[in-house]
Amino acid sequence: MNKAVFLDKDGTINEDLGYLTHPCQIKLLPGSADAIKLLNNAGFKVFVVSNQAGIARGIVTEDILQALDKRLQKEILKNGAFVDRMYYCPHHPEYGVYPYRAMCDCRKPNNGLLKKAAKEHNVDLGASYMIGDKISDIECGKASGAKTILVLTGKGRESNQSEEIRRMAPDFIAKDLFAAVKWLLNGGNGNGKK
Repeated sequence: MNKAVFLDKDGTINEDLGYLTHPCQIKLLPGSADAIKLLNNAGFKVFVVSNQAGIARGIVTEDILQALDKRLQKEILKNGAFVDRMYYCPHHPEYGVYPYRAMCDCRKPNNGLLKKAAKEHNVDLGASYMIGDKISDIECGKASGAKTILVLTGKGRESNQSEEIRRMAPDFIAKDLFAAVKWLLNGGNGNGKK
């Protein structure tokens, strides 16, 4: 079975600027492509798993999201790295119209996207990691049996201040994606905030 690292997108790999509507808005966070390259070289499958409620809200279309994802992949590829596949949830339980206004198992903190990727790519979730900047990312990873890392980029500093994140106890708290990857490639040695 494969081992994988599941990455949140906005605030973890690229800057979180709210709902993006044009590919030119994609800006990689410093070190994020280098972190993905380290994972590629170490033999991890790399998947992006993101909530994209802007689709349900009518702010962006799935075509625009695909253009955004292509631009993100292109920026990562320019740095000699790659993402194996990008998964997203277009749903929201309160906004939009059918088929986007829906309760689903793919919207984080639910773990449907991780389960789907695991099934499609023969991934051992127990040997895998979920990295993100929000409480929902940590909850999703925990629900899947993966190790979890909270990054302090994006909404991470805010998430780290919550009582809920202390109860959830991510396996590691890193200043950014690069520090998170260095920690996991070091066998998860060391504890606490980096």
